[in-house]
Amino acid sequence: MAQWLGNALLGLFQNKYVATLFVSMFPLIELKGAIPIGRGLFGLGLWETAGVAYLGSTAAGVLVFFLLIPVFRLLKKIKFIDRLILKIETVIGEKAEKIAAKSNGKAENKAIFIKMLGLFIFVAVPFPVTGVWTGASIAVFLGLKFREALPALALGNLVAGAIITLLTFLFEPYVDIIIYVLFAIAIVMVVITIVKLARSKPKNGGDEGNT
Repeated sequence: MAQWLGNALLGLFQNKYVATLFVSMFPLIELKGAIPIGRGLFGLGLWETAGVAYLGSTAAGVLVFFLLIPVFRLLKKIKFIDRLILKIETVIGEKAEKIAAKSNGKAENKAIFIKMLGLFIFVAVPFPVTGVWTGASIAVFLGLKFREALPALALGNLVAGAIITLLTFLFEPYVDIIIYVLFAIAIVMVVITIVKLARSKPKNGGDEGNT
């Protein structure tokens, strides 16, 4: 899927850097898939690829932060999507609650720092579904302001990108394998997420979508 997307975007934009930029903005793929794709599939320089992928994925996180709630509210107006959105909110909310729980009983400033630290660690882990898309969603549910969420998202994404860049550099002859491994992990994570969504019960019992 990642390679197909890369080729499709390359055919659309006719520019390898722009294609890499947009690949990095897609959920699940993000910069973790865009770096090996830019290097292995497009033949771009490793550092240039890493920089472009970082900018694209971070920009996507910013968009998610500001558009998540308005988009969710819009989708809730569609009856057959309403319950799915409520389940997604429940799953994201549970992840946010785990991070927030570590700050219980702390002074406000310290609580915010703990939330930011938890968010940073979550995004820094270089696995699919732990990137800036999910991280930005968690930040919204944590109630973090943009100026609080951005450093955690940007630094976490930087660490994740550095790890993938290092792996790509060390195992450059096996870049295709890295892509396939990341894709396989993404599929597993998607399956797990789908199972969680299927088993989760919307906290609002579906009432919120009717308001």
